[in-house]
Amino acid sequence: MKPILSMTGYATASRDALYGSLSIEIRSVNNRFLDVQFRLPDDLRKQERAMREMVITQLRRGKVECRMNFLPLVEAEHQQQLNTQVLQNLLQLNQLVLELYPTAQSLSVAEILKWPGILGNNDISIDDLNDLSMELMQIALEDLTIARMREGEKLKVMLLERIQQIRQHLIIVQPRIPALIANFEEKLRTRLKEVIENLEDERIRQEIAVFVGKIDIDEELSRLQVHLDEVEHILEQGGSVGKRLDFMMQELNREANTLGAKSVDLEISKIAMELKVIIEQMREQVQNIE
Repeated sequence: MKPILSMTGYATASRDALYGSLSIEIRSVNNRFLDVQFRLPDDLRKQERAMREMVITQLRRGKVECRMNFLPLVEAEHQQQLNTQVLQNLLQLNQLVLELYPTAQSLSVAEILKWPGILGNNDISIDDLNDLSMELMQIALEDLTIARMREGEKLKVMLLERIQQIRQHLIIVQPRIPALIANFEEKLRTRLKEVIENLEDERIRQEIAVFVGKIDIDEELSRLQVHLDEVEHILEQGGSVGKRLDFMMQELNREANTLGAKSVDLEISKIAMELKVIIEQMREQVQNIE
């Protein structure tokens, strides 16, 4: 049995390294298909394809937004430690320029300190950053899946509760039909005897047969029970069942509409309306299932 997954979820992951701090945030909401959007730092743009493939292998439906941020770190020891080799080369170039162009201005201390590499090697390893980004992506996706599983389990419980509510309403409907037929027969006999002498039982039976045909809801009740059984089976089977459940909601709603249309009893009409309300509640929640 596979878990039911909601399409709604949220997850984050972050990691500090020598060269900076990397964080990822993933949000997902319901969507008819799988729609993945990325917002990545420029240094990680090349990783988008690999990240997208990673998402596709783990998720089936939903609108997914992945946002990754990188904050580089400048270590204090590098700020205070001069790269003497770079400084020596820079001073030699400065002296050469002054010899060739005596009117040129020598470099100031501020300009020297801003020279690339003068305060140590703070270059970020792109390969290390790429590896870390993929590692964090995997962690965040796993957490997102767990979050979607938790939400999916809540949806499953809610749907099973609604199914039991519908079954309880159907228990009330079935016994009312014989009473309705008996009541109709009694009223029919009384009304016809008032206008027709020597009334034959055959005529009454014909009228009752027509009435029974109009109010016969056995088929609708049977199909409702079958559809409810199928919904329970789908939920127990689990996996990516959102589209199948959405179809079953349409079938349940169709039978509930027919039940209401055939009703000649106020109580059954109320129950049919209540069934439509419950089914609509289920349908709204099914829209969140992967």
